Amino acid sequence: MKSSFVMVFAFILPIIRAQVPHWGPCPEPSVQLAFNLKQFMGRWFEIAKLPAQFEKGRCIEDNFTLTTENSFRVSSSEVLKGEIRKIDGTGVVQDPKHPAKLGMSYSYVLPYSPYWILSTDYVNYALVYSCTDILRIFHVDFAWIMGRTRTLPEATVWKAKETFMNNNIDVSRMTATKQQGCDKTL
Repeated sequence: MKSSFVMVFAFILPIIRAQVPHWGPCPEPSVQLAFNLKQFMGRWFEIAKLPAQFEKGRCIEDNFTLTTENSFRVSSSEVLKGEIRKIDGTGVVQDPKHPAKLGMSYSYVLPYSPYWILSTDYVNYALVYSCTDILRIFHVDFAWIMGRTRTLPEATVWKAKETFMNNNIDVSRMTATKQQGCDKTL
């Protein structure tokens, strides 16, 4: 048992370093009521995020396309060291009773990760949350403020952060995503 715990910890430690780990299991935040997947589809720009090892560039955006009533494709891109990096994934509504609790995967071999829509007005902003539980000892948070445009008013960003905080999600390490000069590179 001890050796398997050490192996799991050794595998997970490099992933955690760039993330935001917290003691205890994942929080259970409130999600968007009466979420409409079809209205959520389209282009979203990352405004701010908690540190994520898999996102290090600028000009980060996601384009969502509906494939069935309860599934979609996502094409994500960023500019890193002057190069455009793209990755495609799939997503699903994991529980029709809670349509804002989406699952997303960028690999055919990995299970869907939580991709929960905490709040959105579909035309301006969306607040997205994901959490990975590690043996219920600690968890790693991911949180994004997304916009239909490359910038959002500061009041909207502050209100978004308040929504996360009201759901016991620590956003003290949230950083703005650089979205300047993107149209020249994409």
